Amino acid sequence: MAYTFDKANAGAPSTRKTQYFEMMGDHAIYHDGWIASTKVMRPPWDVLGPVSQDPAGFPWELYDLTKDWTQFENIADKHPERLKEMQALFWAEAAKYRVLPLDASVATRLIAPRPSLTAGRTKFVWPGELTGTPNGDAPFILNSSYVFTAEVEIPQGGADGMIVTQGGRFGGYGFYVLKGKPVFLWNLVDLKRVRWEGPDALTPGKHTLEFDFTYDGLGMGTLAFNSVSGIGRSGTGILKVDGKEVARQTMERTLPLILQWDENFDVGADTGTPVNDADYQVPFRFTGNLAKLTLNIDRPQLSEADKLRLMQAQRNNKTSE
Repeated sequence: MAYTFDKANAGAPSTRKTQYFEMMGDHAIYHDGWIASTKVMRPPWDVLGPVSQDPAGFPWELYDLTKDWTQFENIADKHPERLKEMQALFWAEAAKYRVLPLDASVATRLIAPRPSLTAGRTKFVWPGELTGTPNGDAPFILNSSYVFTAEVEIPQGGADGMIVTQGGRFGGYGFYVLKGKPVFLWNLVDLKRVRWEGPDALTPGKHTLEFDFTYDGLGMGTLAFNSVSGIGRSGTGILKVDGKEVARQTMERTLPLILQWDENFDVGADTGTPVNDADYQVPFRFTGNLAKLTLNIDRPQLSEADKLRLMQAQRNNKTSE
């Protein structure tokens, strides 16, 4: 699409002739001024729909965008042959770009693990500001113990700003300096905010700020049998300044599966929405010097006994099926 940025091409017709669309099972195909799309049948509150629904269960609509760009008049009945051509083109494009099999689920699709640059890693180091890392490539700290350690330098007159954040207004965490005081805050899907805050403003000079969270749950595999659930469990966080504990608090519950998916992982600023609007507004860039940020993750591991129990539970499930 780079050619469209040239003023000389402002009125030029598009060179894009064909484009498929797919989201949560609903799909469409654009080709040479026409678009055929499936009618959305599922209510928005149904987030646990079946996977790979039968394509016959999606009624199709057809629109001539050269005459009806608002897609007001469905003309599928007037042009059945055109609709068949468009449908065939969609399935060809879907196969070409690996859209198949269609996945019409919502909640399970959102939380399904995907390839990630951070998969399997437990230690991360950032040598300063780095913003805009998408959630898919951000370190995954849910259902784990972890330690954030920030080496900062506070100028004369104090400092404010974000050290690290992921998520935002509707779920996530932030580690920041507010009115000179260190703060770590968990936003639990906007239902509750759990806050650790140091009582004193940081003095000018170098400091080490640390948030150490110890998770009480076991591994993810414990979901497969009737023992203590491995996700969304409680945990205790300790906020430290230069090795000294300044705040301690236990969260009765933690977020189990996903953070706000349309936000970023940011170091040194916040490029999304605030985890707490009452504290700051974006971008809330750190006004001190962030020399280094380190994250260490300790993911729970199943014991050998638990692994055996899990395997037995899986065999029992297969037998019952």
